[in-house]
Amino acid sequence: MHEISLMENALAIALDYAHRDQASRIHTLRLRIGSLSSVDPEALRFAFEVITQNTIAADAQLEIEACPTRCYCSTCQQDFEPLDLGYECPHCRQWSTTVVQGKELELAAVEVS
Repeated sequence: MHEISLMENALAIALDYAHRDQASRIHTLRLRIGSLSSVDPEALRFAFEVITQNTIAADAQLEIEACPTRCYCSTCQQDFEPLDLGYECPHCRQWSTTVVQGKELELAAVEVS
């Protein structure tokens, strides 16, 4: 379960920000998770509950923003959301190899006081 190490890293970043802002509490962590990131949001929530115990983030909320897969078609120069596992452009029916969204895993925001 790599979600534990991912959450440990996200929490470490959040704690660093809180320390730099001289905050005594972390209220919210907001993560952006792409559909192609191989991250299980429920496992991430479980990891969050476990690793935030006895930290200034113990009662914090975890918000997860799901990011769908988006591709770019170089033929018709348009972004699109693929309908299946294949990345066929719905506009011109050409196959795309350019994924522009869906692989992200990022700490988007930390709310502290």
